[in-house]
Amino acid sequence: MDSSTEGTWATLPVKLTDGILQTLHEVNFTHMTPVQSACIPLFMSNKDVAAEAVTGSGKTLAFVIPIIELLLRREEKLKKMQVGALVITPTRELALQISEVMALFTQKFPQFTQILLIGGTNPIDDVDKFKDKGANIVIATPGRLEDMFRRKAEGLDLASAVKSLDVLVLDEADRLLEMGFEASLNTILGHLPKQRRTGLFSATQTQELEKLVRAGLRNPVRIAVKEKGVEESAVAQKTPSRLCNYYTVKNKFNNLVAFLRQHKLEKHLIFFSTCACVEYYGRALETLVKKVTVHCIHGKMKHKRNKIFADFRALKNGILVCTDVMARGIDIPDVNWVLQYDPPSSACAFVHRCGRTARIGNQGNALVFLLPMEESYVNFLCINQKCPLQKMVLTGEVVDVLPKVKALALADRAMFDRGMRAFVSYVQAYAKHECSLIFRLKDLNLAHLARGFALLRMPKMPELKDKTFPGFTRTPMDTDTIRYKDKHREKQRQKMLAELKEKVKTPFVKRDYIKNKSWSKQTTKKERRKKRSAKRKLEEGSDVEDEDMQELLNDTRLLKRLKKGKISEEDFENGYRRTNLKLSATT
Repeated sequence: MDSSTEGTWATLPVKLTDGILQTLHEVNFTHMTPVQSACIPLFMSNKDVAAEAVTGSGKTLAFVIPIIELLLRREEKLKKMQVGALVITPTRELALQISEVMALFTQKFPQFTQILLIGGTNPIDDVDKFKDKGANIVIATPGRLEDMFRRKAEGLDLASAVKSLDVLVLDEADRLLEMGFEASLNTILGHLPKQRRTGLFSATQTQELEKLVRAGLRNPVRIAVKEKGVEESAVAQKTPSRLCNYYTVKNKFNNLVAFLRQHKLEKHLIFFSTCACVEYYGRALETLVKKVTVHCIHGKMKHKRNKIFADFRALKNGILVCTDVMARGIDIPDVNWVLQYDPPSSACAFVHRCGRTARIGNQGNALVFLLPMEESYVNFLCINQKCPLQKMVLTGEVVDVLPKVKALALADRAMFDRGMRAFVSYVQAYAKHECSLIFRLKDLNLAHLARGFALLRMPKMPELKDKTFPGFTRTPMDTDTIRYKDKHREKQRQKMLAELKEKVKTPFVKRDYIKNKSWSKQTTKKERRKKRSAKRKLEEGSDVEDEDMQELLNDTRLLKRLKKGKISEEDFENGYRRTNLKLSATT
């Protein structure tokens, strides 16, 4: 099955409701994609579906339409607190996007209510909204959904609400497992009824996903959508056919800035390996690429992510600097270029990143920036992912902008801190790269890398211990004197520095510790117990007098000294004899 359009909606073997057809006409979706034409009839005829299709092939509508159709065909209408459909997806951005598509199609069916349950919001607000308005369709991320099942004390009995469930959809199912949601999914699945329709949608198939298919689906129909022109016996190309893939080597950051300056009127996604790199390079690009809106988004952002995502989607041109949180399933209109400044940790993630452009048959471009010793990654992608790349030679002037980035760090300690954190996080991520035959930390020229990060000095980290960097020149300035532009932060820093100086000035008073005795000279607990016992007997009226008791203790000491070799047997006998003579004299 190829990924071009399959025909009009009227050619489906099942009839769609007029309200859905009307919405499709309004949004100008006149033709189906292959995954839609294959999945919709199967879902509507009560079959479980496991669909694998290239990213950007229209998987969302392949389950949104059947969900509405199946809920419309229920014998008993759903009540306010009855959940008929549940869609689980790995990221809040993807959940938000699915919710928007679902809301578009349910406009014609006001009898259905839906709710979005994602992180970054107050869970109590979600509980109150659910109790107030109810929800027939739930779109959620696993963590928040699992949390909602524990909210019975707050008056939300979600376990009872899902007993009426007709349809479960796991979107980007392989990513759900990769992100460590397996335990949450098992908990959620334990609350759901066995008699339901289930759909798994993904761009790649993995062994873990196969286990989930066997555990969660009943005799599923498997659907694999291939690129047009791919032989049945061959391994399918995993990126869209209208995507042009390029790579470039050397001068990564200078080339990136030059490229963005030459393509100001286009929309770009730039992927970095870590959250710290996003924060650092995002701020640098805001300064270096003038008159272009630059947004940053990564997984550690809690409350701002939803707004940033919505703002960037609305832009006609601009830059979104991000981590792999934006790599899966996200549909951002009119993305012209996907730029991978750092190659992803896994080969399949490369494919998913590229899939943010060239969606639904549109043209798109992707460019990956490589270091010289990483160039063999190009052949690896061609073999492993069937993803050929062409070398791009940037035209126009490439200016060295690193001195400007250094100037930013000298002007504001916040920028200096970001650069240090970015470098540390990058090195640590590089050491954990899945493709360790190509991306090896020992091959990384750390001095050259530090210059590429425009660092003022090398950070202190285990990976750099006992190493010298002749290719790196530290700034002559004392970096401790760099101030924060934020006056409050600088005031706090100065206060902390003053406290440290005060500690240094305060003379250290050396305590008079009692020198530990050698083990052989220490009185053991056992000996002390014997002495206490003898003393108690004496106090209780024992027949033994004080002097006799003292002699007995002396004998004990002599015996111990003999055992340790500190006295001879002759010395012991002489001492013992003296003790006995004294004892006999007293009796």
